[in-house]
Amino acid sequence: MAEPFKNLFNEKIIASMGRHLTNAWPEFDSSGFVTMATNNLAALELKERSAQITDALAVFLPNDFEHAAAIMLDSLAPEDGYEIDWSNSDEGIVGWAIMPMVDYVGLNGLEHFDLSMTLFKEMTKRSSSEFGIRFFLLAEPELTLSVLKTWLDDPNHHVRRLISEGTRPRLPWSMRLPAFIENPSPVLELLDALKDDEEEYVRRSVANNLNDIAKDHPDVVAKIAAQWLNDADKNRKRLVKHACRTLIKQGHKATLKALGYDTPHVKLEKLEILTPHVEFGNALIFEISMVSTSGQEQNLIIDYAIHHRKANGKTSPKVFKWKTTTLAPSAVLCAKRKHAIKKITTRTYYPGTHRLELFANGVSLGSEDFNLIM
Repeated sequence: MAEPFKNLFNEKIIASMGRHLTNAWPEFDSSGFVTMATNNLAALELKERSAQITDALAVFLPNDFEHAAAIMLDSLAPEDGYEIDWSNSDEGIVGWAIMPMVDYVGLNGLEHFDLSMTLFKEMTKRSSSEFGIRFFLLAEPELTLSVLKTWLDDPNHHVRRLISEGTRPRLPWSMRLPAFIENPSPVLELLDALKDDEEEYVRRSVANNLNDIAKDHPDVVAKIAAQWLNDADKNRKRLVKHACRTLIKQGHKATLKALGYDTPHVKLEKLEILTPHVEFGNALIFEISMVSTSGQEQNLIIDYAIHHRKANGKTSPKVFKWKTTTLAPSAVLCAKRKHAIKKITTRTYYPGTHRLELFANGVSLGSEDFNLIM
């Protein structure tokens, strides 16, 4: 079984942080820091562990932020190229241990703006400052954005990625940025400058930011997709498709059209559930057959939804990606799918009637019921 994600913050990493901070400042109480940071660690989840380490830093670093900042900078591992070993280095703090330090800066460094920006930049080279910089985007959005713009051509791709990842309006595990949820224009300007970045790591972040924006401004993102796809190379095409993944699942017509997936001209000849009674832990198996009714070749995105039964007896759909294909005039598409129905942490299953629904380019083609046995 895989190690729980929360164990990325463990006693070994915290003790290593204590050693490196002591090397930077011999008066640092490493023993007290480790004791506080590891208190009841097993009962805490990942973000709770990070927050507890941040609290310990606040207790054991000097109250003078400038002094504390100098110590943290001196405790960092050397910048060794652009690749990160996410476990702590013998040469200094790096990887996951940076997260609580970044939050410390976010919580305590607002009155020392320029110094904090330096800290964010240096720390992100060794991990990511995407969480901590959001405190500044909330408190001083224009000033922070002005600094991020100066980093657009930074030679370190971790710094460039921070621009897009830190400004995500709905970044997971972090506070939202309401101003950018309401008006994403300042963020879009940055994303446009990064869309052709040489690093996939940066372009992937641009796509994730656009996907965030699409949840509140779908038509805006559809328009951007159409613009960016003009004379696009394969990297930008991949970025746009990933950015539009939520809109594709939703069958957003303007987005699908921008991606080359127009109203489908097909006839569903068969949607057959081969396992009409599915025992929990097994798989729903179904097969389809559809024929093109168009005189022209057409691009198709084939998805399906499971309408899961809820505790109150109603159903709620969840769309799953299946395949993309190009269908020739009058051609027939036949396919078979196995969908596992098993225990997962993000869903509670209930017995009874569920529904399978098939989509082509976001248009429902038909549905069939099946029974889930718990």
